[in-house]
Amino acid sequence: MAKTMIRGRIYALIAIIVAMLSSVSVLAHGMSDADKQRAIEAGLPDYLVLGAGHMLTGYDHLLFLFGVVFFLSRFSDIVKFITAFTVGHSITLVFATLYFVQANYFLIDAVIALTVCYKGFENLGGFKRYFSVGSPNLMYMVFGFGLIHGFGLSTRLQQLPMGEGSIVMKILAFNVGVELGQIAALSAMLALLAGWRKTASFKRFSVMANTLLVIIGGLLFLHQLHGYQHTEFADNFPVNNDDHAHIHEDMAAEAKSNILDRYPRRIISPQSSQHDQGPHEHGDGAYHSH
Repeated sequence: MAKTMIRGRIYALIAIIVAMLSSVSVLAHGMSDADKQRAIEAGLPDYLVLGAGHMLTGYDHLLFLFGVVFFLSRFSDIVKFITAFTVGHSITLVFATLYFVQANYFLIDAVIALTVCYKGFENLGGFKRYFSVGSPNLMYMVFGFGLIHGFGLSTRLQQLPMGEGSIVMKILAFNVGVELGQIAALSAMLALLAGWRKTASFKRFSVMANTLLVIIGGLLFLHQLHGYQHTEFADNFPVNNDDHAHIHEDMAAEAKSNILDRYPRRIISPQSSQHDQGPHEHGDGAYHSH
């Protein structure tokens, strides 16, 4: 019975991680066209819903939060660190959006992916094990990473047409929505972890879970860098199969041309070809015609 419960919790954890990663293919990057269209005449409640939805599908944000609360069991510690993260991402979300501070969102998300790697590495005791030093102050790190996560959220919000009305209020509504989504996600995480910590498998599988954080963060980092290359060096990447086919056709034509260039070309007058020439000789004194 106990083993069945342990197995069920492990499956639930895997399901959460898979759900987080599945949003990579669903949302790709940026806001969807439907979100942009809805934002043209959206009111404050719509921005609140957009913020909550974006946080709940933000696989990188959720993975980082999962790493932060993984070993936290006291309510006061949870409130302290989550508050530091919330303050950090609220600052950059509001002010970067208000003052139109922009950056390539793939590049920002690549840095966010590294924060996931960092938290998994720290949870594994990596600083003491590999560098023989203590971990940096977690409060400062969570706050600093919150600033980066908030900038990532701002790059998404700036893709929306704000339309008419108070931009400040819409930014704040989006931020409130992000916080509500964060609370919902944290509630599910903490409920899962609280039950899992009571089992013998927690210590055994905690290493696996945090190793997965490092691996997934690394894969996300590579994924975002690939997206960055596509946006910054778009000319080097065919955008569809037709372009790809045209490139291969051009390459084949060029190759054929290079082959033909190896042979000497003889230009024959269109009015007179070899077959209608009159009597002539080839240096042997014998005249003949074709």
